[in-house]
Amino acid sequence: MSDVRQTNISNRTKNSSTNQDISYVMGDKVLKIGSVHQCNCCMGSKTLHPLVSVIDLSKADLSSHTDFKFGFYTILLSECKCEAYRYGHQYYDFSDGTLLSLTPGESISMKDSDNTCPSKGWILAFHPDLICGTVLGANIRDYTFFSYRPEEALHVSLREKQVILELLDKINEELQRCIDCYSQKIISKYIELLLDYCERFYERQFITRNEANKKIIERFDRLLDDHFNTIQSQSYDLPTIEECVRVLRLSPAYFNDLLEYETGKSYKEYLQFKRFEIAKEWLINTDKTLSQIAQELGFRNPQYFSRLFKKITGCLPNDFKMPN
Repeated sequence: MSDVRQTNISNRTKNSSTNQDISYVMGDKVLKIGSVHQCNCCMGSKTLHPLVSVIDLSKADLSSHTDFKFGFYTILLSECKCEAYRYGHQYYDFSDGTLLSLTPGESISMKDSDNTCPSKGWILAFHPDLICGTVLGANIRDYTFFSYRPEEALHVSLREKQVILELLDKINEELQRCIDCYSQKIISKYIELLLDYCERFYERQFITRNEANKKIIERFDRLLDDHFNTIQSQSYDLPTIEECVRVLRLSPAYFNDLLEYETGKSYKEYLQFKRFEIAKEWLINTDKTLSQIAQELGFRNPQYFSRLFKKITGCLPNDFKMPN
């Protein structure tokens, strides 16, 4: 019964793989792959399940392509010595492997220094339908590293790479079995465990990048100081995270995670904290009125600013300005 079901699913997948699954964009420079099955076909891998695959790059022939756009979640573990600048590798990072995570619709350029794809590594490809209705499907947005830029890739140690490879082996082992009512649940749990380990390894990377991260926070502080201490337009708009990361050259997701790790505050929380720190300084060291301070720091009116100030500091702005 299971064999028949697997055959039917495979046949449906093959029959549904049309030219819509694969196409070229940007003048034939990017190969757009729409389905897991088509990904297997392009990389010379057998389709064992229509919604998920573990692909060995050492057996893939990608000589004619280096740029890809996948229509599904993709985790790429490269075991090659790729160009350092492309994946943001620094002297304080491990170099036993580089892991990139992509959401459906993202593009990736997989090139070594000789402009060819990695000859050693693995791809885990899984379609959103695989995790639909599972715990992972409900929580997939919590894995913010899927929104990181390639330059913010995870650089893993030998031990960390071994953990990842063991989980890929577990997924592949399950794929070798006949598809049954337990397949989706078991595979999605293995993927969830893999993503949890990736979160742990990214946190370790934040630790090893501690000094570099502090410099980023310092640059961010200077950006906010310059913003609030420079005469702004009449709107007194608050700086957005997109505006800040454009200067810092980071992705919003990576910067927000870095900020939370280093300060315990999200971007929104840190911006609020910084506004009140500047407000305290202005109350003590300048002749700005309460209305001026509230307006220039982006609060909608002095009354709202005063209420928040008392909630945070325990006293009203005027009392803070002239302590007993």
